[in-house]
Amino acid sequence: MEPVETTGAHKKKANIEIREMEIDDLATVFHLGERLFTAREVPNLYRTWDEYEVISLFQTDEEFCLVAEAEERIVGFALGTTVTKSRSAWKYGYLIWLGIDPDYHGQGVGSKLFHRFRDLMLASGVRILLVDSEADNLPALHFFRKMGFGSPQQHIYLTLNLDPQLRQLREKKTNGKTHSRYKLHEDE
Repeated sequence: MEPVETTGAHKKKANIEIREMEIDDLATVFHLGERLFTAREVPNLYRTWDEYEVISLFQTDEEFCLVAEAEERIVGFALGTTVTKSRSAWKYGYLIWLGIDPDYHGQGVGSKLFHRFRDLMLASGVRILLVDSEADNLPALHFFRKMGFGSPQQHIYLTLNLDPQLRQLREKKTNGKTHSRYKLHEDE
């Protein structure tokens, strides 16, 4: 193995193993994603990185949840699903989350995860694989182009904060009065 240069320092390329995620990996994957997908780093992220997202994907699509291990620790993950559309014979694969520990960038972790994920999708009968990324996430766009993705489509995501209307609705329901959430019987 030859060293890989990263940000001026020399690092030895790690031996990376890709395997299916196990239930005991959930917390580690969640915490790594928590470090990677922050609101400050990705302010326009329309999907929410939270424990329910990770658990839900693991429960529904366990076979499409992968981890990368190096030196007996998880250093990356890929989480995805398949989508079928009514009146369509095509099955789509969707790589929802791909995260790599920054200490392992440039060591082929992402490529190994992606290739295993792609192979699982092929074995599942997927005909088109989808990913999405922010338009200004140049490293991700470069990576996905390198993996063979093309035909980028621009998407515009709009937000509407419903909090003022929600407060107004709650006030209307309570006629402007604050009610206790719990009612106690007189004898309690």
